[in-house]
Amino acid sequence: LLRDLPIVRPNQVWQIDITYIKTSFGVLYLTCIIDVFSRRIMGWELSIFLDTGSCLRALSMALKIAKPDILNSDQGSQFTSDAWIKALFANQIRVSMDGKGRWADNVFIERFWRTLKQEALPFRSYSTINELRFYLQGFIEFYNTKRCHQSLSYKTPNSVYDLVDIAAQVDLSIINREVPMNS
Repeated sequence: LLRDLPIVRPNQVWQIDITYIKTSFGVLYLTCIIDVFSRRIMGWELSIFLDTGSCLRALSMALKIAKPDILNSDQGSQFTSDAWIKALFANQIRVSMDGKGRWADNVFIERFWRTLKQEALPFRSYSTINELRFYLQGFIEFYNTKRCHQSLSYKTPNSVYDLVDIAAQVDLSIINREVPMNS
C-alpha cells in the first residue's frame, strides 16, 4: 500500500517491527510502532518471547493515542498471524506488508533501531528485564520529546506530531478572510 504514496500527515501510516536485544540474562525482543510522518514512537513492548502477543500489546498501547489509516510491517509470522490481522481489521486499519525487494517500506523503524542500538544500548548494562524496560521507557520518552531530527528540520517527533494535529483542528478559513478596511 505504500508504493508511491505521499505521507503528508500523522497517523496516515505507521510501521511496526521487532528487534532483539542481547543481555547478560538472554535475548529479549523489542517491538515498536512508529508514526512515519513525525517519527514518533506510538507504542512498544519488551518481551522474552518472539510472538504475536507482544506485537498486540504494542498495538494496544499505540491505539490509546491514535489510530493509523495504514500499518506496515514485514512478512514475519507475527504480522501474518490470524490474531494480528483480526486486530487490525477490528480497528479498521489497512494492512500493508513489505513486498519482495521493498526494503524501504519499513525504513523509518529500521532507522529507530539504529539510533537505539548506537546511542542508547551500548552504554548501559542491565541486571533485570524490569531495569531494561525502565531504561527503554526513558529513552523512548527522550527520543519523542527531546531528540531533534535533521529530517524533521531539527524538531522533535512529538512537536511535529502535535503541531500538525493542532493545525488540522484549526479553521483555516479564519486566516483567509479579508479584513475590511476603514474608510
